[in-house]
Amino acid sequence: MMKQLVASAFVSVSLFAVASAVQADMHGDMHPGVWADDQSVSGGTVSAEKIVADSNGWLVVHRTDDSQKPGRVVGHAPLKEGENMDITAILTEEVKAGEQLMLMLHGEAGGMQTGVFEYTLGAKEDGPIKQDGDLVTAIITVQ
Repeated sequence: MMKQLVASAFVSVSLFAVASAVQADMHGDMHPGVWADDQSVSGGTVSAEKIVADSNGWLVVHRTDDSQKPGRVVGHAPLKEGENMDITAILTEEVKAGEQLMLMLHGEAGGMQTGVFEYTLGAKEDGPIKQDGDLVTAIITVQ
């Protein structure tokens, strides 16, 4: 009888956890994030597998290095609020194998025109999104 109660309680807790996760996903309670792997950019593009955004915004591709600080912008692509899958940005300059790129989530706020990417390094227009004080990024090495 005791084993049955423990098993029943475990199943109830497990089902609650799954239901909570599904409900959070349905209501957009997912945290902003960028997911990307090392990749070739020989076709002149770079891709993120998934990006979660709290509002419409941008995937912005910055050059970076071992310092892990964002550098010059070398590409961008629009994002919609929520979950974005297989996002591709066209690179505006050549990037060679071994170099690092920072794929960063930016917002669509503060600019003069909605739907027009207006950010320049250090500006507030269409600027970076932070989660708990940290930039929302993924750093990849070009293959």
